[in-house]
Amino acid sequence: MPDVVLKDLLLTSNCGQASSPSQTGILQASKETRQLRGDDIMNVSARLIIICFWLISLSLGKPQFPEQEKDPKFWNAWAQRTLKDALVLQDLNKNIAKNLIFFLGDGMGVPTVTAARILKGQLKGQSGEETLLEMDKFPFLSLAKTYNTNAQVPDSAGTATAYLCGVKANEGTVGVNAAAVRSQCNTTKGNEVTSILRWAKDAGKSVGIVTTTRINHATPSAAYAHCVDRDWYSDNEMPAEALQSGCKDIARQLFENIPDIDVIMGGGRKYMYPKNVGDVEYPTVDKHNGTRKDGRHLLQEWMDRMKDKKGHYVWNKMQLLSLNPNNVDYLLGLFEPGDLSYDLERNTEMDPSLTEMVEVAIKILRKNPNGFYLLVEGGRIDHGHHEGKAQQALHEAVEMDRAIGQADLMTSIHDTLTIVTADHSHMFNFGGYTLRGSTIFGLAPMLSDVDQKPFTSILYGNGPGYKVTNNGRENVSTIDFKEKNYQAQAAVPLTSETHGGEDVAVFAKGPLAHLLHGVYEQNYIPHVMAYAACIGQNREHCTLNSGTAGYQSAVLSSSTALLTVIWLLC
Repeated sequence: MPDVVLKDLLLTSNCGQASSPSQTGILQASKETRQLRGDDIMNVSARLIIICFWLISLSLGKPQFPEQEKDPKFWNAWAQRTLKDALVLQDLNKNIAKNLIFFLGDGMGVPTVTAARILKGQLKGQSGEETLLEMDKFPFLSLAKTYNTNAQVPDSAGTATAYLCGVKANEGTVGVNAAAVRSQCNTTKGNEVTSILRWAKDAGKSVGIVTTTRINHATPSAAYAHCVDRDWYSDNEMPAEALQSGCKDIARQLFENIPDIDVIMGGGRKYMYPKNVGDVEYPTVDKHNGTRKDGRHLLQEWMDRMKDKKGHYVWNKMQLLSLNPNNVDYLLGLFEPGDLSYDLERNTEMDPSLTEMVEVAIKILRKNPNGFYLLVEGGRIDHGHHEGKAQQALHEAVEMDRAIGQADLMTSIHDTLTIVTADHSHMFNFGGYTLRGSTIFGLAPMLSDVDQKPFTSILYGNGPGYKVTNNGRENVSTIDFKEKNYQAQAAVPLTSETHGGEDVAVFAKGPLAHLLHGVYEQNYIPHVMAYAACIGQNREHCTLNSGTAGYQSAVLSSSTALLTVIWLLC
């Protein structure tokens, strides 16, 4: 704690400790006046809360940092180990990527990554700051620029088109190029772009999508749909003009555009049922009823088509985990009418975790000798931030990190390229000179020097957490700021917090992961993945007989140059 902050706090609170002469004098003066305004009492209480928390932590003997960190040898040894690991990376992995796994943390900007790292450690009883996320262990790290073609601060649809289809696009559109205009159906035709999931499927690989959102949400839909409006989940959400012009809703495109997607898991059941058909899990809850106006039952259609192809539809965790992956070639799992629940609120008996879904998906997909492509989205990180609920967002990020760890256990860096990134960031951050080991959801160890009130370390630039009372900014010491749905304070009032516009981190490991370096446009990512796997337009360079994604073109070019020199000399 900064000395000036501690001194300031001690002057107004003794937390039950023996008072110094100066403190005694202050307290005596208080007794003589015996009159404090309500806001003064609140300010003193706030100071007491902060200083008591700090003193109690010291009285319990909790060190501010591990004893070994006082020794320079500790840091030097750690740095030397890191150096040796870095030197190993000079031997680049140029194998062909048989498998491709893409983890997308929706809204997982760099501040979210850092806060999730601390939370992961603290959930294990550690300080947190020194903890490693699974993604932190990836050897290659770079930055991607996230802007949409028409937006400085992007949305999840335009960004999904970039990192899945390889071209930047307008906000609100999926699977179409920038010539397509949002909500204008007649700009769809001729502007469709295909995704790396399609490239992988065409190359004979198995493909899968796993998400914690509805399966027809922005991120997953860009893998299979071509739609000028991300909100056209079913025909119920589409304007009559678009339907009359022949545009298809996203749920329908899931089953028609790429009819043999091997694994599909997420939420969104209600968009697959005819209107007013009750949900299998919530039959009496009207808001979960089917939405389709065309009368189609897309789930039943899928089951009928796949019944002789080892296809299985499941809608709860027990059904999912009871499957024998060896007997499943196609899996459709929709576990909620809409998005899946936050992991903190998940019914662990009924709904699988992201980690459990990823494990089942890989067990099914890896049976293909040609390999697989798997898209995994931790989609509700984004939702937590939009609602100003940092606890929900960060626990979602930690769960996605567990899924990354599970995928690591089931694959090899020798033949599997794994990438972890975000589509965009959020107006989320944390600060306030918090002490080492402070709970990530706690108070800063100081009061505002403007309104003399405490504040939480986590804050948002805008959002629903903006609250003002008659006495100004809400005093967080009077509420339960550690409750899981607490909305952190925001500088600007909005019903929904917004995205951030800064670059996002890209973590990579496996074959040709070193091609993801520096700072680049977000649409570069699927081109690297395709190049590493010898799919899509990137096939000529691959020397399949040697098992390496070599540089044939470079070799041929060198050979041609050499022959030219010889010819000239002769």
